[in-house]
Amino acid sequence: MLAEKLNNAHRTQPKPNILVIGDLMLDHYIFGSATRLSPEAPVPIVNVKKENKIVGGAANVASNLIDLGAIVYLAGITGNDSFGEEIKSILQTKNIDTHLILKDESRTTTVKTRVIAGNHQIVRIDQEDTHDISSTLEDLFFEALFPCIASSDIVILSDYNKGLLTKNLSLRIIESCNQLQKKIIVDPKGLDYTKYEGSFIIKPNRKELAEAAKTEKIATEADLIKAAGVIFSHTKATWLIVTLSEGGIAIINPDSCKIIPVVATEVYDVTGAGDTVIATLSYCIALGFSIEDASIISNYAASIVIKHIGSATTTIEEIITALNN
Repeated sequence: MLAEKLNNAHRTQPKPNILVIGDLMLDHYIFGSATRLSPEAPVPIVNVKKENKIVGGAANVASNLIDLGAIVYLAGITGNDSFGEEIKSILQTKNIDTHLILKDESRTTTVKTRVIAGNHQIVRIDQEDTHDISSTLEDLFFEALFPCIASSDIVILSDYNKGLLTKNLSLRIIESCNQLQKKIIVDPKGLDYTKYEGSFIIKPNRKELAEAAKTEKIATEADLIKAAGVIFSHTKATWLIVTLSEGGIAIINPDSCKIIPVVATEVYDVTGAGDTVIATLSYCIALGFSIEDASIISNYAASIVIKHIGSATTTIEEIITALNN
């Protein structure tokens, strides 16, 4: 029984060391009520009741991993500003190692402000710079990373296309992981998947896969296999794990495709669900689970977090309960 197997592994095995590398952001939520329109423009007036700030992007992946029970190192870039300090402060309260978070004087820290009235998002306001990091900063960042790669059980690239994971840096990291025989799992972004060549797992969603494979849509399993074939030819990845929303999760290698059905649940907000999937997948693989079992467990983890508004995390105990039910 998978729930029992997960419980035993979680309780008896050493906590895995997982390195998360990627774009960091601060998610700022403003909650309130909207009962009338502004006389100045046809927009709702939101009466603010409370505000909340949580970490997003790669920092949310790290947060998920900590709540699952991993030892986590997080590497990324912030601006030299108060938002960057807020991200580090939140992470430190969760016992996430932040010594690999460097400052880039040329950018502001990414902040996404969401205004929510009732259960409805009214507007999202983004503050960010997305230009590539300089070659000098890239070299400094990679040099700082290397010792942590060597001591990690799994490495995650959490790419949000905000300028950190340039093609050159991504390939340098992947090459180092392969030389050190460390599995590297990628949450991709953008159209050029050659930057992920040599990865163990690449985890796009359906839309991201279709765009990267330059196909109009993925409506059938045949479409899925064809698009995956394009990505395998570009990346030589070992596996593709494709999240299909209401279609579940597809586990694909060059020779096979298996689709795990969606776990029926209420959906309030899918924000951060992909972060939960890659975190749970990585945690379970680090514990020695097969790709299929790790994907099934990740499917259940995602079904838990989408019941909450905003980026959320789950625990092994909650996942075990969901598996048993």
